[in-house]
Amino acid sequence: MPSRLMAALLAASAVVQITGCATGKDEFAGRSAEKLYAEAKEDLQSGNYERAAKALERVEGLGAGTLLSQQAQLDLAYARWKSNDRPQALATIDRFIKYNPSSPALDYALYLRGVINFNDNLGLLGSLGGQDLSERDQKASRDAWQAFKQLVDQFPASRYAADARLRMDYIVNALATYEVHVARYYYNRGAYVAAANRAQRAVAEYPQSPAIEEALHLMAQSYDKLQLPVLRDDAQRVLRSNYPQSRFIAGATPPQDAQRPWWRFW
Repeated sequence: MPSRLMAALLAASAVVQITGCATGKDEFAGRSAEKLYAEAKEDLQSGNYERAAKALERVEGLGAGTLLSQQAQLDLAYARWKSNDRPQALATIDRFIKYNPSSPALDYALYLRGVINFNDNLGLLGSLGGQDLSERDQKASRDAWQAFKQLVDQFPASRYAADARLRMDYIVNALATYEVHVARYYYNRGAYVAAANRAQRAVAEYPQSPAIEEALHLMAQSYDKLQLPVLRDDAQRVLRSNYPQSRFIAGATPPQDAQRPWWRFW
């Protein structure tokens, strides 16, 4: 191909590319980081989370290294969470925690990380319908608990600490109840070793949970099926000692609220 023709084609191609870029609409063009952030906050308040996230991404880039960029990153995590993009929300908040360990907003970042995981999986109260209990993953609940624990340990006077403690108790009860449901699942299918192990795990890890009453009962029942009378009697003894009015003890009169699930008290 003649060199002049090649040069002409290259020039034409460049014009097309430049024209294409010029005609591409940038809804945030010409705005300062401060102006964009103000608009993003308005979008957050009005529930336009996807547009807010786009603006906050731009603010984070324009104000890199500033407090405004840090705040935009926190708000971006919140906007992505509210847009049901939890993986990206967690990635954003984890990045903030990693690179801003001395931020005055670290307590809020930890709280938000906990809340994102807390709402992603409420333990037993999540969508259990039709799912094999033995296959459910409680990682989100455990991650939420860890975030809340770090918050209350590092910032006990934080404005978010009280709510974090309540959520921690909720998660513990949910995880304990989950273990008991799995133990019952195994017991009903004749897997008595697995049932005893899951019930024992609940007792060991969540001794203060109301679900432990049934866990002890399932342990005793499973050991009985396995013809392990010593372990069965030990479990029954602990059950009688700690829950003398348990509905699982023959002849006992359960208290008025014994039949109510623990979450009804929340």
